[in-house]
Amino acid sequence: MTRWPTPPLPELPGRRGDGPTVRVCDTATGGLVPAASGPEGRLYVCGITPYDATHMGHAATYLAFDLLLRAWRDAGIDTRYVQNVTDVDDPLLERAAETGVDWRVLADEQTQLFATDMAALRVVPPDVYEGATDAIPRIVALVDDLLDQGYAYRVPGDGTEPDGDVYFSVHADPDFGAISHLGEPAMLEVFAERGGDPGREGKKHPLDALLWRAGRRGEPCWDGGPLGRGRPGWHIECTAIALEHLGAVFDVQGGGSDLVFPHHEMSAAHGRMIGARPFARAYVHAGMVGLDGHKMSKSRGNLVLVSDLRAAGVDPAAIRLSVLAHNFRDEWEWTDAGLEDAVARLARWRSAVALPAGPDATALLEQVRERLADDLDAPGALAAVDAWAAQALDADSTAARAPDADSTGPDADSNAPALVRDIADALLGIAL
Repeated sequence: MTRWPTPPLPELPGRRGDGPTVRVCDTATGGLVPAASGPEGRLYVCGITPYDATHMGHAATYLAFDLLLRAWRDAGIDTRYVQNVTDVDDPLLERAAETGVDWRVLADEQTQLFATDMAALRVVPPDVYEGATDAIPRIVALVDDLLDQGYAYRVPGDGTEPDGDVYFSVHADPDFGAISHLGEPAMLEVFAERGGDPGREGKKHPLDALLWRAGRRGEPCWDGGPLGRGRPGWHIECTAIALEHLGAVFDVQGGGSDLVFPHHEMSAAHGRMIGARPFARAYVHAGMVGLDGHKMSKSRGNLVLVSDLRAAGVDPAAIRLSVLAHNFRDEWEWTDAGLEDAVARLARWRSAVALPAGPDATALLEQVRERLADDLDAPGALAAVDAWAAQALDADSTAARAPDADSTGPDADSNAPALVRDIADALLGIAL
């Protein structure tokens, strides 16, 4: 997969290892935990299934973890960021069949559009950006290992389904359920809604998850060695890619809150059963974005697309600000009014940093760092910049009414506007 370009990150004064520890809310424990366990922060964020363009729910998720990367780097932590692309899966194949487009062409087009959107939003790209189809040899090896250890099993054909589908025995993992904390009835309901097949004949338990789907006529398939020809299940691809590029235990597994179950629960269980405990040290999830009273989703079709907003002439910085105005873990509703507020905020900030001088910004830098260190509190960080901009603009307005007055007050600093510009860029991803 081709990554998008890395935006320049200005170097800010101070901080490098001497400041507040970046802490995030861990879904598994419900508490705040250090986001990195040492001098390196290792992050895995589940990527797109590329059958439609980037909507604001996608944007909110990837902007949240972009804030984490920026805060880590500002703190002097070396980062290792991995993201997958689910470039073969049922929804992609179904959309390709509906539209008459080859599934590979559709996946490539939508992956490229996603990359273009991420670049426009100044999202720092992952160090490793890998498709599921590129990881198939490693997936096959993991599935074979799970079979050998008795944690997976083959389901025989029944006349309608072929022999060779391989499933994971979820209850082989004593920690299964430790991330979502759902009871079995709730698990079964959500599993059916989010790509699971609880009614599949021949499974030992309805919650058992597909690891390897034996080849069917008309479907893409690959050489699975001892597994036979087929293609991977959804959850095992993230397990394989994370283990290959981040090691047996890494710091944060991230994604939208709709991935808590079954996806993150299953992928972690797969990893734990081959010895990667606890798989991730923290599981961090972004809230869902709604539109007209419903979660924004491809299946419902109630989408606001980043590419459409950009085509309509909306500044990507305003799109980014409209998302950062909400705490990343909250559920929230996209509105035109919210976007208008972001456009106005962006204009105020740009007017303030265009002044020849402004209030000292040293305290602002520490405020923004503190807010981001506290569970990526973007709204608090934006409010701090708002206060600086208001002070700068008020002083300038006063000077316009009294030409002999100091336009920036007694503490005016000619370096402050440039520092604020760098703060907004390096920590919040806002180009002023």
